[in-house]
Amino acid sequence: MKIGSFEFSLRELAGSLGDFGTLLPLAIGYITVCKLNPAGLLIMMGLANIGTGLVYRLPMPIEPMKVLAVVAIAQAWTPEKIYASGLGMGIVWLAMGATGAMDVVARWTPRSVIRGIQIALGVMLAVQGVKMVSTGWLLGVAAVLVVLLLRKNRYAPASIVLVLGGVVIMAVRGQLAGIGSFSLALPSLTPVNPLELWPALREAGLAQIPLTATNAVIATAALIAEYWPERRVTHRQLALNMGVMNVIFPFFGGMPLCHGAGGLAGQYYFGARTGGTNIIEGLIEITLGLLVAGSIATLFAAFPLAIVGAMMLLVGIEMVKFARDLRFDRRLIPVAATVAASLLANMAVGFALGLVVHYLLVGRRADTAPSSGSPPQ
Repeated sequence: MKIGSFEFSLRELAGSLGDFGTLLPLAIGYITVCKLNPAGLLIMMGLANIGTGLVYRLPMPIEPMKVLAVVAIAQAWTPEKIYASGLGMGIVWLAMGATGAMDVVARWTPRSVIRGIQIALGVMLAVQGVKMVSTGWLLGVAAVLVVLLLRKNRYAPASIVLVLGGVVIMAVRGQLAGIGSFSLALPSLTPVNPLELWPALREAGLAQIPLTATNAVIATAALIAEYWPERRVTHRQLALNMGVMNVIFPFFGGMPLCHGAGGLAGQYYFGARTGGTNIIEGLIEITLGLLVAGSIATLFAAFPLAIVGAMMLLVGIEMVKFARDLRFDRRLIPVAATVAASLLANMAVGFALGLVVHYLLVGRRADTAPSSGSPPQ
């Protein structure tokens, strides 16, 4: 079914499941370790998906902020501290967008560094995918074959087949018995303690900023330009969008949210082409939050990791393919530096080193980024 520029089909549904792997582990950790209200977490994420789908009319991934999530789960932060971190990040990204600071960062980020970030992210996804596949090699290999055979099938898209297959496996193992009966749950009002803002930013938020700038803004805008060259989504729009989400949703139990190039690549790889993908995903998340919030952690934790890993592996490989347009000249050195530092340390370090190497070796030569903000000529 098509309504204006929105499409609602099996292909768009399949695309909405394409970034499943970025949500699953972190949502489980937030709910089980940090005791976030699952209804608030899912319903706010669903609303974010629907809102961005309507605004951009394109697939637009909504993901947990990964550095914040990993630190919060590792240190078992309280819900209050997590909500404060979300508000803090919202203020940061509103400022970055409103002042034009994000445009300045993007303008000075050369294409070589963007490619390096994309390649590093692809390698990271592929490596994590292999680790998940190793929990069940036979199932993982079968899942890879399903993707390769059915990814472009209009009537049985790969991601839908895999998710349904995973649910069947859970049922055969008796793992669905732990899911309680359907009961209506609503997000509750969650006041944010301003005294928690600085500790949360100091311990994880400041490290999150460069990762969000590179992956959620610059690399995501570049990927949109690759997939939909006729559409323009600016860095400022993405920054403001994240700012608005994160200054509102923490007050209703939402976790810190951002965009992400890996999530967008996953959506596109499995079939997403319109904002209908986001609306479908948002409706699924809101339904889960309203009806099975009490069992959602059990449901997510029981889903076969090998299936999720197979999907992540192939999306990671797809992202690495963006290296095909690289030429063998000295601009390849900043790419290599960005990739190496990202894999050995993190993407923030990779981004910084890539910039330094680029401007030392290439200088201000044209290295136009495939995004809405071009670097200096």
